[in-house]
This record gives sequence, C-alpha cells and structure tokens, in this order.
Amino acid sequence: MTVAFTFPGQGSQAVGMGKALAETFFEANAVFAAVDEALGQKLSDIIFNGSLETLTLTENAQPALMAVSVAAVRVLEARGLSIRGHVAYVAGHSLGEYSALAAAGSITVADAAKLLRIRGRAMQAAVPPGVGAMAALIGVELPQAQAIAVEAAEEQICSAANDNGGGQVVISGHKAAVERAIKIAAEKGFRKSIMLQVSAPFHCRLMQPAADAMAEALAAATIAPLALPIISNVTAAPTTTPSEIRRLLVEQVTGKVRWRESVLAMKAAGVDRLVELGAGKALTGMVKRIDPEISGTSVGTPADIETLLKTL
Repeated sequence: MTVAFTFPGQGSQAVGMGKALAETFFEANAVFAAVDEALGQKLSDIIFNGSLETLTLTENAQPALMAVSVAAVRVLEARGLSIRGHVAYVAGHSLGEYSALAAAGSITVADAAKLLRIRGRAMQAAVPPGVGAMAALIGVELPQAQAIAVEAAEEQICSAANDNGGGQVVISGHKAAVERAIKIAAEKGFRKSIMLQVSAPFHCRLMQPAADAMAEALAAATIAPLALPIISNVTAAPTTTPSEIRRLLVEQVTGKVRWRESVLAMKAAGVDRLVELGAGKALTGMVKRIDPEISGTSVGTPADIETLLKTL
C-alpha cells in the first residue's frame, strides 16, 4: 500500500473541530497553543466554542483548518506513524498546501498560522464585498466549464477556480459574470449550479492584490526543503524545492486548484490510499468521484486516529 496525506481547504470548517483531539492528546493541544501564541489570539476558543460566523471569516478559517490538520498529524507521529516513514506524497486543497507543508516540517506551525492570517486578510481585502462570486457547476467537466466561463465573461473576469473532479468545477470572478455562467450552464442542459457562500472570488485574477501580498510575506518566510514531495495545486506535479514552493504558493492565489489532476497524478505514481487529515470529509468524497479505485479515509477525531493506526 502506498499512502499520501491530503489536507482540506476552506469550507470544511465547523465549530468544535479538533476539540476532541486537543482534549485527548497532548500533541494536538500543543499545536493549538502554538497557533494561539503565534497569532496573539485565542483562535482555539473560536474553533472549539465560537460562532460559525466568526470561525468562517477567512482570516480565522484558514489558520484554524491548518491547526486541526497538523494536530491530527502530530498525534499520529507520536504514535509511530511518521510522514517521512509511511507517506509517499502530501497535497492540500488551496490553503491545505500550507497545512501539508507544516505537517511535513517545511514550515513551522507558527509561521503557517501567520502566513495564513496574512493570506486570509489579503484575499478578503482584494475585492470589495458584493463584487465577486463563486459557483459550483455540477455535471460539468473542466473543458466545458472553461468554455462556459469564457462565454460568460463579457470583458469581466470569470474562470475555472477549482477542478474538483467527478463533474464538479467551481468558477470564480465578477458576480455578474458568474451569474451569467450559471444561466449559460442551465441553457446547455447541465443539471445543477450552486452559488457558493464565500466572502471573496478566490483563485481568479481578481485576487492579484492578495498574490502580491503573499509574494512579500513568503519572501521573508523560512521554508525548508521537503523530505517528501508535495503535489502543487498549480502544476498537479511534485516538488520539494523551497524556491519553487514559494513561487507556486504565490501563483496559487490567482491560479486554478487542479485537484482532479493532482489525485490522478498521485495514482499514476503508485498511490492507492489517500488519507485526509483534519476537518470534514470533503476531499475523501472527491476521491470517490475522481477514481473509485483509490481508497479514501478521513481522520479528524480520536476514533479516526485509532482506526487508521490499525489499518496502516
């Protein structure tokens, strides 16, 4: 069995996520404490006991999801399941790339929290409220979604943002253009489109101010070479080099998340089991739609930890 660890992105957050890990395992609690200290804020209280509205704020959700993911990894490592010894690749969906890098030791948890706080604020500030939007097109493959986005743009920005596989592509851009894309998709007979409840149009050219902010922040960050490859959202290909990781994390802010291709690239490299570390089961569900031959497992609770340790 060849295993890859994957890390979820924004949208997987839920109040109370990671609380049982922190209460059960010292290693998990230490991760949340490190994030709180790095941010100068009791983010852990928001995660465990706050309102969903506050947790869902981009500047909170991004470091919070990273904390839960890394907490689960640190518990596994303390029980003998190390990333370096048992895992062939790591990969993360959007902000999950930072979780993957922190879990694999390329960046510290404290630096990941600070970078994601900057990223969240910059992404929120890049576009005024109400100007941008995102929508999931269901029953649509990437080339079809790209054609719909081009037709809908009409001199505005509209592009594929997330290729999640299994007939789900998220588009992003100016709100009016995204609304036109939904109408065009319906006219072409595609079964369903869902406007997403997001605070900004992520992963499109409207995010360029946020990409500029991240270029500055990442230039000052310490990034160590990875002991195992990370599959980049931007290229759907492996890398371990700090300079390339920096560049790709900047490009990722405006670029498409090539998740379907990333999963298939890991399969082609021999991976037959993807373990999703952190909140929710979004990536595990995507794996089933992308290729049912790949085994998917989600790990976010003490019970999940014990089950995984018995099967790896």
